[in-house]
Amino acid sequence: MHNSNRRSFLKGSAGTALTMSLLGNPAVWAGANDKIRVCTTGVHGRGNDHIGGLGRVEGVEIAALCDVDENLLNSKADALEKRSERKIKRYVDFREMLKDPDIDVVTVATPNHWHSLQSIWACEAGKDVYVEKPLSHNIREGRLLVETARKYNRIVQHGTQIRSSSAVQEAIEHLRQGTLGEVYYAKGTCYKWRNTIGKKEPAPTPEGVHYNLWLGPAKERPFTQNRFHYNWHWHWDYGNGDIGNQGVHQMDIARWGLGVKLPDLVSSVGGHFMFDDDQETPNTLVSSMKFEKENKMLVFEVRHWITNDELGEGGKGNVVGNLFLGSEGIMVIPSYSSYQIYLGKDRKPGPGRNAGGDHYANFIKAVRSRKHEELNADVLEGHYSSALCHLANASYLVEETLKIDREKEACTNNDDAHKILQGTYRKPFELPDA
Repeated sequence: MHNSNRRSFLKGSAGTALTMSLLGNPAVWAGANDKIRVCTTGVHGRGNDHIGGLGRVEGVEIAALCDVDENLLNSKADALEKRSERKIKRYVDFREMLKDPDIDVVTVATPNHWHSLQSIWACEAGKDVYVEKPLSHNIREGRLLVETARKYNRIVQHGTQIRSSSAVQEAIEHLRQGTLGEVYYAKGTCYKWRNTIGKKEPAPTPEGVHYNLWLGPAKERPFTQNRFHYNWHWHWDYGNGDIGNQGVHQMDIARWGLGVKLPDLVSSVGGHFMFDDDQETPNTLVSSMKFEKENKMLVFEVRHWITNDELGEGGKGNVVGNLFLGSEGIMVIPSYSSYQIYLGKDRKPGPGRNAGGDHYANFIKAVRSRKHEELNADVLEGHYSSALCHLANASYLVEETLKIDREKEACTNNDDAHKILQGTYRKPFELPDA
């Protein structure tokens, strides 16, 4: 069935009743040459990359934008209309956009506390989803998103785009094939130059900003500029600190390279150093995780200021990447698209490569095939990698080593940590029943 005919059918009363069953059947989805129509939600930061990246994929059309800030929404939509020479639909309320049968794919680039909830709603509405990192704001909602995606046969790609780098894929294959011997240790580094955010007093909500929709599931608090564009990352109600912002990329690579899912023990120590400002999350954090059955260890470190370059690439200011240690050598993954192996005690250079990939094209390929196995960063992988960030933060907050039940995805020795991992939600922005 061609897309235009499918949409016309769904608009009818009979079609409406069948929407979910029809969209859940891969045999009747759009053909290989049909246009895939996308709505990008959240257009201030990563949403710009979504628009550009998906807009370059053949057969994809950015048909709509959604944002609670009408100023940004109209500015971005006007510019896109000028470039594309066609009308762009505009939505303020995500829920209203989901009613649009002309939208096939939703991308989510909103603050972290909205990621899983909006993705769950989109899956229930029969949309495929590209969701920014981290996949979730807590472990419970991440698992529910995985279950919802599978239940409704939705394609959900996590925005950990390093997984689409052909060089990094090759690096992981070296780890699997034993080039480094027995790999027992991985480290992720997130050293990013982060200045103080200062202090901002409560202020009137700017005209055109629908603040209640921005807050969504988070508790009601007065509007301040430090809880709005970008600086929301450093507040627990909306963000997950830099381990869940930049660091989730490197956490994902560390977990992928070790071949593990959830740990048995997690211990984090850190703090908010140097600055007296509104930031709640730590700007310095060291987290250690032990995987008992696999006999492997993962260490993750966040730094925010002047630092040395532990990856040996001569970086200044920002040093993000991964280090793997094995019985026969080490591997450095210092960027989004490269790796280098050093072998033996004298660390002689071995295999290495620099090559990228197209995460958006990989997503669209899976949308057409209806095979989530073709995704480079399937929702399940995003869930596990984001969960490690949540576990690290929970250990930091309760100041205790956490014991984890890997099957139940729960902390077993600290009730406060368990509650943190479950999250809280403000009506009516609540998780659906599992």
